[in-house]
Amino acid sequence: MPSDRPRRPQDPFAAAEAVFAKKKPVAEIKAPSLPNVRELVSLRIDRDVLEYFQADGPGWQDRMNDALRAAAVANGMVPTGTAP
Repeated sequence: MPSDRPRRPQDPFAAAEAVFAKKKPVAEIKAPSLPNVRELVSLRIDRDVLEYFQADGPGWQDRMNDALRAAAVANGMVPTGTAP
């Protein structure tokens, strides 16, 4: 069966390079940061510290956030507002 198109690309090396070439990194698009919105993070802390904050029951994440905020302000952070 005759065919007008070649069975292989003209330059197989160039074709392979094009397939496996590193793509240019796409600029990461971040949503605009809303004021006083909390971020979901993963944090490794010592077990005894976690137990201390959880000892008083629900709201331990708020108490931990307040303690971290107080420490940051004591070290020079300028507060941008109060957390929700």
